[in-house]
Amino acid sequence: MTRFAFTIHARDGKARTGTIAMQRGDIRTPAFMPVGTAATVKAMKPEAVRATGADILLGNTYHLMLRPGAERVAKLGGLHQFMNWHRPILTDSGGYQVMSLSDLRRITEEGVTFASHLDGSRHLLTPERSMEVQRLLGSDIVMAFDECPRADQPRDVIASSMAMSMRWAKRSREAFAAGGEHAAGAALFGIQQGALDEALRGESAAALRDIGFDGYAIGGLAVGEGQEAMFATLDFAADQLPEVAPRYLMGVGKPDDLVGAVMRGVDMFDCVLPSRSGRNGQAFTWAGPLNMRNARFAEDQAPLDEKCICPTCGSYSRAYLHHLVKSSEILGAMLMTEHNLSFYQQLMQAMRDAIGEGRFAGFAAEFRRGYLG
Repeated sequence: MTRFAFTIHARDGKARTGTIAMQRGDIRTPAFMPVGTAATVKAMKPEAVRATGADILLGNTYHLMLRPGAERVAKLGGLHQFMNWHRPILTDSGGYQVMSLSDLRRITEEGVTFASHLDGSRHLLTPERSMEVQRLLGSDIVMAFDECPRADQPRDVIASSMAMSMRWAKRSREAFAAGGEHAAGAALFGIQQGALDEALRGESAAALRDIGFDGYAIGGLAVGEGQEAMFATLDFAADQLPEVAPRYLMGVGKPDDLVGAVMRGVDMFDCVLPSRSGRNGQAFTWAGPLNMRNARFAEDQAPLDEKCICPTCGSYSRAYLHHLVKSSEILGAMLMTEHNLSFYQQLMQAMRDAIGEGRFAGFAAEFRRGYLG
């Protein structure tokens, strides 16, 4: 069986559509990965997530290593068995969450010592331990351990951090290769860093190419720099990564972010936005986001989105969803999340179709007119 293979089927400008073949199933690109932080996509059964069109989920190394514990998940048959999702899973390295604990962690060349946000217990997360945790979870796509500095830090701080992340990437590669059977069935992605600096991004990409990875992520964006700066960085960052490997933009994003990033050559995405927004009463539609708490929906009998083919839009009115959201009913979070995740997958399919038919620029312009108004 194929461990990992990426085939590009069509290109339209920098945008491309393809397939990642893995042992647990194919991943159509451009791909959006719903986030299952704690072995669950909140408010959704795994089979319902699959029904939206998702080919792959994301699991969170930091949260799962703390609760229920990677060793326990392994004892129970691995993450796929544990959560009843039998298609590919990508796990992040834990680095981003650890870095966000600014008052609870200490960084050295060895790794990061941090205090658990659950009980204050102390832990050391190194590239080697990150690889071990992801192996115990049974991840299909493993992420190298890295540091993600804020983009507003001084250039020398960002440069130093990037260089350490590249040393950690090499250690991650070596630890992954020592994983035996796990390494034979999983893929490893490196993470480009360098904030908004083209030269630093170039140095990072060159280091990653020298080490050699199955795929390459663009890290350190969507952390407050704004869409314009993110797109300006993607204009060069994606091109610095190997053409023949998948490019994964981490933590992105809004629907218009996805379209703009695909236009710049990105293949994979993840973000909590569709599920988190659904739980908070925001729906994404082809005509832009809707706040279902708004009183104007109280007697609106139309579906959330006339163009959407999801079960929520097929069976429930805006008025009913408004009522559920205003009443904080659990069903409201479930239906809104189902719609948002379905909308994201419909958007990805529409982009794949447009690229395959050589009309992506027109599709992107039409989408922006409809979505942004």
